[in-house]
Amino acid sequence: MTTRFSGAIASLTTVLLAFAIAGLAVLVVGANPLTVYKALFIGAGFDWPFQFVPGNPFGVVANDFQLQSTLVAFSQFVLAGLAVAFAFRCGLFNIGGQGQFWVGGSAALIVATHVDGSAGTWLAVLAAALAGGAWAGIAGGLKAFRGAHEVISTIMLNWIAIFGTKYIFGTGGPFTDVASGQPESKHLTESSLYPQIWGLLQPVRLGIVVALLAALAYWIVLERTTLGYAVRAVGFNAEAAGYGGISVRRAIVFSMLIAGLFAGLAGADQILGVSGKISSPEVLGNTVGFTGIAVALLGRNRAVGVVLAALLFAALASGSRQLSGEFSSTLARSLADVIQGIIILGVGGEAVVRWALTSRRAKPDLPAVVAEGST
Repeated sequence: MTTRFSGAIASLTTVLLAFAIAGLAVLVVGANPLTVYKALFIGAGFDWPFQFVPGNPFGVVANDFQLQSTLVAFSQFVLAGLAVAFAFRCGLFNIGGQGQFWVGGSAALIVATHVDGSAGTWLAVLAAALAGGAWAGIAGGLKAFRGAHEVISTIMLNWIAIFGTKYIFGTGGPFTDVASGQPESKHLTESSLYPQIWGLLQPVRLGIVVALLAALAYWIVLERTTLGYAVRAVGFNAEAAGYGGISVRRAIVFSMLIAGLFAGLAGADQILGVSGKISSPEVLGNTVGFTGIAVALLGRNRAVGVVLAALLFAALASGSRQLSGEFSSTLARSLADVIQGIIILGVGGEAVVRWALTSRRAKPDLPAVVAEGST
């Protein structure tokens, strides 16, 4: 409990530090950081609940669309973060979330195109999860049975998936909508999309429930199942786990399969909850899978942490689009990326500092790594 609490404090400190440093950048260009962050808060729609305070003392005139935009991004960030976090818990670095995202999204679109209605929707979700899991499972198998480093294999699989998706839905591709004259697929009918929950222009759909249920499943699998115990044991010390009778290869393969499943669900959310199609330019412009790395790092690979981190990054992405009138439009568009980058550096830097401090406490006659492992 103490470790989790200290981790939460460290993450919160990292976020506050990131906002402070980004605030200095805003100050340098001649804008008021407090004014900018207030606009960011409002742009993310976080002022929306205050309109229901009796008498509306804050004079809030909230725009539903802004909060809806944040929640739409939130769903995908949760799933992408879980994809990275689950692999992390097994000691693996899954950088392949972006490729798994598009493999899952492509599978969802193809199935939903051929099977109309709600049946097609849920078959598409299943297909996306299986496709994303299978794609990540390739890297897991290579790691478990051939010793191939998952960072290298997932990066290479990323580009195969990205450019493969770009081809099959691009100009002249087998799934291109020729009638549209554009490098894109056919647009799914409303009956094939996730049901709407709130909003009209860019509605919040049932995908947000899928994301939250996925976070719950993540916690149950890791904390309440033998598979989760094996994954955590291998992540803590693979050699010791093997001596204890745990199949390290099985844990590695299954952790990547499940990680890819989450990323595939994120791809399904993009198709069934946001766009309803895949266009060739969008494939290269989407970065949800890569954002999942930052979400997992900040969330400390915990289910609750990933959900909260996803909400923060969704708010940054949505809110920063409303800042163009506050100061330099160039910095306004990049402010979310600046804050996100500082957070990643902060989390990574903390790990380096912790390692350095542990090494200094190591006994002189023992290697630092041995001392660290014995604490």
